[in-house]
Amino acid sequence: MKFGVVIFPGSNCDEDMIYVLESVMEQEVVRLWHKDTDLQHVDGIFLPGGFSFGDYLRSGAIAKFSPIMKSVIEFANKGGFVFGVCNGFQVLCESGLLPGALLHNDNQKFICKNIFIKPDNNTSALTNLIPEKATLKIPIAHGEGRYYADVETLKNMRLNKQILFRYCNEDGSINLESNPNGSVENIAGVCNEKRNVYGMMPHPERASDDELGNTDGRIIFESILKSFIG
Repeated sequence: MKFGVVIFPGSNCDEDMIYVLESVMEQEVVRLWHKDTDLQHVDGIFLPGGFSFGDYLRSGAIAKFSPIMKSVIEFANKGGFVFGVCNGFQVLCESGLLPGALLHNDNQKFICKNIFIKPDNNTSALTNLIPEKATLKIPIAHGEGRYYADVETLKNMRLNKQILFRYCNEDGSINLESNPNGSVENIAGVCNEKRNVYGMMPHPERASDDELGNTDGRIIFESILKSFIG
């Protein structure tokens, strides 16, 4: 497969994502600068974490106006696979490709630590290989990761199985204590109604290499490849 990784001024997880896709998953990767408009015939697009445009105004609020995003939106609207992690998730919400918004953490602090998540279902491109009751230890690093959507939107998301991951403890219990940022319903990742645009705050690319001593995130990339290859 051929994947594109979008790079904005302030992206700082782009090389991490490229490394996992290229060296761990052994896929072809092209770098897509934010001023580009040509997607170079990629099969899927990844928006990495970081601080696009310094997170001025709101995280992702300026990045959505980059020339590349017009092409990404067109690609997504035609059914193309798009996946945003952390800041990439924020950009996708700001662009209207994903429902809801990412707000300041409820403690108003930047949080960087390992947390646990569990899949809400195993029917998506990100979760199809993950056992339903499995928990994954994945790092987070964000100041605006509190997912929010209104009651009606959440209701529709539950019906459409658009909630991908929820924060939990190591045993899989979903509770207030296991919610690191105050996200509504412990939501850590979502997809759009057409199930081709995905976003999550935890960083699976930081938990995919044997050298790091944690490969819980690799199964998410393996699930993505399976969704393409079948």
